[in-house]
Amino acid sequence: MESTSRSQTGSRLTASQKSALLTLLADDDPGVYQTVRAHIIASGFGAVQWLRPHMLSSDVQLRRRVQEIVRHLERQEADNKFLAFCLSHGENLDLENGAWLLAQTQYPEINIEAYQALLDGYAMELRERLLGQTLPVTILSEINSYLFKVLGFHANADHARDPESSYLNRVIDLRCGSPITLCTLYWLIGKRLNLPIVGIGLPGYFLCRYQGARESVFIDAYRHGRLLTRADCIRNLQQSAHGFQEGFLAPISPGRALLRMCSALHQIYARLNMQEESARTQRYVIALAK
Repeated sequence: MESTSRSQTGSRLTASQKSALLTLLADDDPGVYQTVRAHIIASGFGAVQWLRPHMLSSDVQLRRRVQEIVRHLERQEADNKFLAFCLSHGENLDLENGAWLLAQTQYPEINIEAYQALLDGYAMELRERLLGQTLPVTILSEINSYLFKVLGFHANADHARDPESSYLNRVIDLRCGSPITLCTLYWLIGKRLNLPIVGIGLPGYFLCRYQGARESVFIDAYRHGRLLTRADCIRNLQQSAHGFQEGFLAPISPGRALLRMCSALHQIYARLNMQEESARTQRYVIALAK
């Protein structure tokens, strides 16, 4: 990939060249800084290794500029990794892996293993709470009580204008999310518990479904895990502008779910007139739609 060749280019800079670039980074002339910044970024991700120690420099201006360049390069690398993931995996991709890679495009510094351990901990706690439970409604009610009452996960009413609600790490940090990210959280925990939970991608909305032996129970994670019957879902769709189609209640593939996440982000950034972010997320949508 492009990042690999750039990384190799960055490693060819001599010690004296790196020292000169660092000196110029602290220059008061904004034009000098922009020129040096462009040169370092063009050298590739390998520059992060020799820049990183200077993120703690006592020179405030140098420290701030190095931090900005390192973050730019890390986000660029994360962008390349996520695009490669989108292009090389099909409909049945690993949704959790995809969600973390997406999060790193905005928050490259996050510790994915720590977040995964946190989800493991939620599942471990729920496993104890669910001992001996077999009825779907009882199981789901216990999960809802833990996630939405004990942990305090809740809906972000402004999710259509808040990009943080579309990144799984921020959903966990803030205990607040959109319909699709709260359902993704529910889905991933259900997977850890080996429960028959899948995502349901309704037009403009998202649910989970628990497939019991005798009945399907739909879960609205955006509304504190409200439980719905199939009849409830059909009635809600019939009353909407979309109407009811049988395919609306079919399970969505992990690849389509990730596409929906990226589409939501693209729409949010476009709505906020954040053109660079909108273009970035549009690339993800195109890659996943192939």
